[in-house]
Amino acid sequence: MTLIHSISGIRGTIGGKPGEGLSPFDVMKFSGAYGMWLKKKHGQKPIRVVIGRDARISGPLVADVVTSTLRAMGIDIVDAGLSTTPTIGMAVMHLGAQGGVIITASHNPKNWNALKLLNGLGEFMTKQEGEEMQEFMDPMAFPFVESGKLGRLQVNETLLEMHIEKILDLRLVDTDAITAADFSVVVDGINSTGGIAVPLLLQALGVRKVHEVFCEPTGLFQHNPEPLAQNLVSLSSEVVSKNAHLGLAVDPDVDRLAIVSEDGEMFGEEYTLVSVADYVLSHQPGNTASNLSSTQALAEVTEKHGGRHSYSAVGEVNVVQAMKENDAVIGGEGNGGVIYPELHYGRDALVGIALFLTHLAKRKVSCSMLKKTYPQYHISKNRIELPAETNLQQVISMVGDKYAKHHQEHTDGLKIWFDKEWIHLRMSNTEPVIRLYAESDGSVKADNMARAIKNDISEMLKVL
Repeated sequence: MTLIHSISGIRGTIGGKPGEGLSPFDVMKFSGAYGMWLKKKHGQKPIRVVIGRDARISGPLVADVVTSTLRAMGIDIVDAGLSTTPTIGMAVMHLGAQGGVIITASHNPKNWNALKLLNGLGEFMTKQEGEEMQEFMDPMAFPFVESGKLGRLQVNETLLEMHIEKILDLRLVDTDAITAADFSVVVDGINSTGGIAVPLLLQALGVRKVHEVFCEPTGLFQHNPEPLAQNLVSLSSEVVSKNAHLGLAVDPDVDRLAIVSEDGEMFGEEYTLVSVADYVLSHQPGNTASNLSSTQALAEVTEKHGGRHSYSAVGEVNVVQAMKENDAVIGGEGNGGVIYPELHYGRDALVGIALFLTHLAKRKVSCSMLKKTYPQYHISKNRIELPAETNLQQVISMVGDKYAKHHQEHTDGLKIWFDKEWIHLRMSNTEPVIRLYAESDGSVKADNMARAIKNDISEMLKVL
């Protein structure tokens, strides 16, 4: 069993003793701490929290514990039921709520679940907010209210419709152009809420030919839920067999978007954001931001449009902070996470779909042709497992010393630029693992760069 704590929530495998897996006790503990943080922040004012979940089998149980705990503290609940992470973020703003909880383990397998906690802006809690919440982790100190002051429960099943309507109202979303393009689209909903949300969005955008794959929200994921090429074989095959223009895949909580081109090849998770940013910047000049592990193609596209690109530490909350500090009009992460501030500050596969389809319709080219218009880079993603006693920070520092003549960034681990190539080393906080990313203009070059760094680390371990 696995249980992982972070400053803004908790995730783990279902089952096991408290503290070992994601048990009802652990859910109650974190929900209560979140409730205490909200009560301290808002004093005697009424507090309302929006709750939604993906389609995991454990979702209803976890939602019941979260709801009961917060209501027992006198906090009102708006239950959105099956929903998406970006929808709950939008709902917090739309309803003027003080917070939100999304019950989802994102791309983790079906035996996992988690609590994603939002602040009153509908954004993930900042590091400071998460640290403030950590002060209230003692469940024996939770002040529960008497029966007459229990929080109210309201069910609201209209929030996804609200989310889609606000996407349609965006000035850069052109439903006429999408309708005229007469797209045929295959959707892989990974048997979660994307199977509900994406077809509804496509219908609203004017897409009349939608072919559904794994769209029944049973929570029984038919493949690994992370939207990577090796997990989307069925989608790629269906795109080709249906002679579709493209395929769309999302993760279980619909904040990541992967695209399959008409030939069954992956458009590239890094290029979801690159293409959307290209479209946005062509109509809305400005700056962009992404994390340090994302492709440099975004920076080149930004500079082509006269903007400035900024990098942040990995993590949505860090990207959002960088976007705000640098007045970015579009940003996100290279895992298919698009953040469009004109809608809200959160990764949102639905707005990514709307903007991408508008872009594709206006360019009047195929997905594969569109991809060729962008700088071509390849990222090699690696995991280096080391002995348990290894000082990971020392190893990373030694790599930095070896390549001290090259430009380096230490905001999040170590990133080293070699002209148009780079490597990024990040250490895990929970296991003796270093994550290694390398980007070059060819997959073989990227793999060779990663292999060279692995060899460096092997030699360094001999002298530690």
